[in-house]
Amino acid sequence: MNTVLIVDDSKNIRSTLATTFRLENFRVEQAEDGEQALAAVERGGVDLLLMDLQMPGLDGMDVLRELRSRGHAQPVIFLSAHGTIDRAVEAVRLGAFDFLEKPPHAERILLTARNALRQAELEEENSELRDADEARFEMVGSAPRMQELYEQIKLSAPTEARVLILGENGSGKELIAREIHRRSRRAEGPFVCLNCAAIPGDLFESELFGHEKGSFTGSTARRKGKFIRAHKGTLFLDEVAEIPLGLQSKLLRVLETGEVEPLGSDRETVVDVRVLAATNRDLEQAVAQGEFRQDLFYRLQVVSLMAPPLRDRKSDIPALVARFLGRACEENHLSKSIDEEAIQRLGRFDYPGNVRELRNLVERLVILTPGPCIDVAAVERALPSPSSATQVTPDFQGSLKETMAEMERQVLLQVLERQRWRMTAAAAELGLERSHLYKKLKALGIDRPD
Repeated sequence: MNTVLIVDDSKNIRSTLATTFRLENFRVEQAEDGEQALAAVERGGVDLLLMDLQMPGLDGMDVLRELRSRGHAQPVIFLSAHGTIDRAVEAVRLGAFDFLEKPPHAERILLTARNALRQAELEEENSELRDADEARFEMVGSAPRMQELYEQIKLSAPTEARVLILGENGSGKELIAREIHRRSRRAEGPFVCLNCAAIPGDLFESELFGHEKGSFTGSTARRKGKFIRAHKGTLFLDEVAEIPLGLQSKLLRVLETGEVEPLGSDRETVVDVRVLAATNRDLEQAVAQGEFRQDLFYRLQVVSLMAPPLRDRKSDIPALVARFLGRACEENHLSKSIDEEAIQRLGRFDYPGNVRELRNLVERLVILTPGPCIDVAAVERALPSPSSATQVTPDFQGSLKETMAEMERQVLLQVLERQRWRMTAAAAELGLERSHLYKKLKALGIDRPD
């Protein structure tokens, strides 16, 4: 049951409105001036204020300003017999939900009150979801390499500079991008992520720039591209080295002009987007090999940040384990702890798949450990066998290229068998993006057994 606070210096108006709301199962509190209204809100329990604009002492506007300065976010509906457009605009600018003239019709004011309460609920839910999302992507670690990275983020985030984030698979490049966005002037705008390695070449232009209905076979509706979706916010291009060479010139033009032309359209749309990019490849080598445009590389690498591999920040492993353990327990509705010896054993592994591999390992331990506590024996069973790397014997005939391909094929098959052909787990152990694993399997002619 919601509580409405009716604030008016007229006792008759308060009584009439109180009756209206009580008949609709609202709790009602009353105040005859602004000071009483502030005291009632401070006591707690008020969900909505229905307040006269003109009152002796503190008027409605003064009360609203004071409420917001004290951090109270309850919706406010103003009532006034002297309403004007200017006053209504000022009230809404200060954060009022609506402005109604006296005497308000009972159905009108009840509808407005319910709409105000519903909007407040939605805003609270959105805030909770946003907080949960930020917590999910919060960076963890205090190792020297991380402290250096935090300082670089602190310096670059408030600017409009494009940032190229380098690092191995699973090292947390997306977390860095999200932290830059969160600390930037665009934090209230959208954060749009595109994994360039996961987009088929023939759909890449549509994903980035959008398309009009009928612009190509199968385009049955208009679609906004990532650039337009990221307007006033940040666009994160993960695995940017995978962008097809033929489209890199168009991306470069958008970065230079800020104008996007969707497929099938003859008009350009101006966008205001900050671009962050990430890759695990050596882009300078890709430029030298003709696989990546040099001018695009320079455009993206105004600032360069490096995500340190987990093996270079092992002192962070206990904190990471605690974070992943809590998250895995919450998501899987389980309650598990981990003993100190098990944490120490986790800290001695090198994690070729970096933080992502550690996260997947902890979740696997949470799910597969039968008892309430994860011990060192459970960790030993879950870690890859140290002898697995010695099982590949390069005794092949043929060219070096053929031999290396066969070695890679055997390694992939061993990991896939060990992970029971679970692609996500296999990719994590190998330190690959899942899309890269699929590409390698296709290239090497490896098919999943029936």
